[in-house]
Amino acid sequence: MPTTAPIGEVMKEMVANTGESVYDLSLRYPLLLVFLRHFGCVFCREALTDISEKRRAIEEKGVRIVFVHMAENEVAEKYFQKYEIGDAVHVSDPACRYYASFGLTKGNFTQLYGLQVWMRGFATGILDGYGTGPQLGDGFQMPGIFVLQDGEVREKFIHKLSSDRPDYEMLANCCTV
Repeated sequence: MPTTAPIGEVMKEMVANTGESVYDLSLRYPLLLVFLRHFGCVFCREALTDISEKRRAIEEKGVRIVFVHMAENEVAEKYFQKYEIGDAVHVSDPACRYYASFGLTKGNFTQLYGLQVWMRGFATGILDGYGTGPQLGDGFQMPGIFVLQDGEVREKFIHKLSSDRPDYEMLANCCTV
């Protein structure tokens, strides 16, 4: 259930594995706040690869990446290590409270299992080799990306389908340091 608290207040509650709040981090530099699907999802694994490959270009713009996930921190850190982003800053949200606060909803049948999703899922999971994994979180939760700066949302990408593949670098271009 979404909170009625202003998004800045929610960001203050979101404490990363570093001990800092997302709000405080956003005051220091622009953030690419990436709400992931569960780690067993092929599209989550693809997103981790995409971000790992584009991380340097994003950070050269002065933007820092913060992940929000539904697993325990220790489990998440194993996945971040696997995708060569072991030093990732991240927030654990197993109850999906922060997802809801940012307006990210549970997916409907088409968003999660529609023909377009199945076709991309086959290509990503089988042809690209991402395979399948255990569901570590709410399998119905939709992902999204928000660019934060100075405690405010500057840009966002809300997935229409679980298989959507955002352009992380383009999103990071909206903010300047």
